[in-house]
Amino acid sequence: LEDLMNIKVTSVSKKEQKMSQAAAAIFVITQEDIRRSGATNIPDMLRIVPGLDVSQINANDWAVSVRGFNEQLENKLLVLIDGRAVYTPLIGGVNWDTQDVPLEDINRIEVIRGPGATLWGANAVNGVINIVTKTAADTQGGLITAGGGTEGQALATAQYGGTIRGNTSYRIFTKYLNHDSLPTLDGRGGNDEWHLLHGGFRADTNISTKDSLTLQGDLYTGEEGATIIHIFSIDPPVVGNLDTLTNLSGGNILGRWNHTFSSRSDTTFQFYFDNYERTGPEAHEIRNTIDFDFNHHLVWGSRQDVIWGAGYRHTSDQTLCTLDQAFIPPNTGLQLFAFFVQDAITLVPDRVFLTVGTKFENSYFNGFGIQPSVRLAWTPSNRLTFWSAVSRATRSPARADNGLNAGLAAFPDPSGSSTPVEVILSGHPKIMSEHVIAFETGFRTQPIERLSIDVSTFFNRYDHLETLEPEPGFFQPSPAPARFVLPIVFQNLMYGTTEGSEVSVNLKVMDRWMLSPGYAFLEMHLHTKPTSQDTSSVANFQGSSPQHQAQLRSHVELFHGLSWDVNAYFVGALPIQQVPSYTRVDTQLTWKFAERGEFSLVGQNLIQDHHLESMDISTLVNPALVKRSAYAKFTWRFW
Repeated sequence: LEDLMNIKVTSVSKKEQKMSQAAAAIFVITQEDIRRSGATNIPDMLRIVPGLDVSQINANDWAVSVRGFNEQLENKLLVLIDGRAVYTPLIGGVNWDTQDVPLEDINRIEVIRGPGATLWGANAVNGVINIVTKTAADTQGGLITAGGGTEGQALATAQYGGTIRGNTSYRIFTKYLNHDSLPTLDGRGGNDEWHLLHGGFRADTNISTKDSLTLQGDLYTGEEGATIIHIFSIDPPVVGNLDTLTNLSGGNILGRWNHTFSSRSDTTFQFYFDNYERTGPEAHEIRNTIDFDFNHHLVWGSRQDVIWGAGYRHTSDQTLCTLDQAFIPPNTGLQLFAFFVQDAITLVPDRVFLTVGTKFENSYFNGFGIQPSVRLAWTPSNRLTFWSAVSRATRSPARADNGLNAGLAAFPDPSGSSTPVEVILSGHPKIMSEHVIAFETGFRTQPIERLSIDVSTFFNRYDHLETLEPEPGFFQPSPAPARFVLPIVFQNLMYGTTEGSEVSVNLKVMDRWMLSPGYAFLEMHLHTKPTSQDTSSVANFQGSSPQHQAQLRSHVELFHGLSWDVNAYFVGALPIQQVPSYTRVDTQLTWKFAERGEFSLVGQNLIQDHHLESMDISTLVNPALVKRSAYAKFTWRFW
């Protein structure tokens, strides 16, 4: 438990600090947590974090959010992998199906519940997930994992790490997964099978005593299925389910140079290039992104610790009209400029710390914005920390908010006319950014050696939230067939507040038994402005996240290399989505039969044969039922 309280984190201040002293609601998933979770993908692993809402939509899609507003492409959560943002600016959100980092290579996952925009920029509104992988020096030798089961039919990883000339460490890997389809709500096959082949490398080298360099990259290819609601014909109106197949491919390369001037001054320069392609009947996108980021860390005097930096990002896309949607214009290039500064001031040595900072950043469509924060931490003892924070963050519009043109429905004219009616969802050329002002407070304590407690509370005030506004219909004679169009347009006519709390506890019941309960409460109060005609968004958002969530994780070290893990998750009902509450139980029995070998048997979703987790009205694919499943996994390390 002492080690847990003193884990070094970097997401709160962009420099190392003890988690126990961080003035933010931060939860760290360690490598041991990953190994004990029994999860085979990152979204399922995130379920252990109190306050993080993870809903599986089908076999290859998840909705992941923090503190409300959960939907398939959650646009108020920023996800980073080794400093590389994986937020897509076309629709907004994260494509979790291609974030396939080998779990054995993850050092830790730092989850900030609450704004992180002062350091990380736009879209870090309700939270930041920072996935930090191990250095190449920490993955020397060989690794082979192989497994399969009822739903995850095949999973395998092969990896090797070594050194070159003594001062350069490297690793290379390849990874494969094959996931079976899940049943739909009516019990038939969901056509949502998922296959992905992924390979990559990382190299770390010390150029000199003051300079170090990291270079890493990934390539992947695969395909996945889904069932979508499609307009087959407008005249006569025919709408129904369509089975689709999307091809996935992409890759990235990242470089990071660290230079140390002295024990009080160092710089980091990072660049990355990312390319991906998603092609199918319901989506066609090719995206290229290049990003440059510079940070300077300076200890100034005896009481100030300053970090500042600047960044530039250029992202371009090529899209094609698909079955039901188009983007206007089809191809575009967007630029982002950013500058930030943050100062950690020691008010009382080793006891009271004040952190102030702000980020100046232009969004892709709305010009420059300011995202400041003030954080205060008080540590009256080494085992107790109180903290408070006030911050402002911005969610910048995605391309869809600005230029989407999507067909939602077609039906006969209710008045009896022979002209069919089509409902169109359109972006708004003057869409604005969404804003939040967040007030947070919390404490961490280790009252006795066997117990640690982490509590956080928050109150968020939002403005300019997006609504779906109906506009006057019009007759559209071409392209054929002629139709009467009912447009729905994105606007910023909603506001409101959210409030809640999160609790996580670690209790060492016995030397061989650890319990880790957690709980999260969320209350949402949203309203539309008087000029709004939107009758659905308030109810949809307020009903998109459960009011109550709870976790209970148990780890027991048995005997002869055996260990047993049980992870239970309770998620409250979503009445607006007609999703009942459910309890999910996963269990894992692990046998470490040799120093280098391990065998695991895992059961997932054991309480029910199947259950529903998400049926959001804005989901792009039809939901499926999460099934009870089991798999076995073999791991072997060699040198």
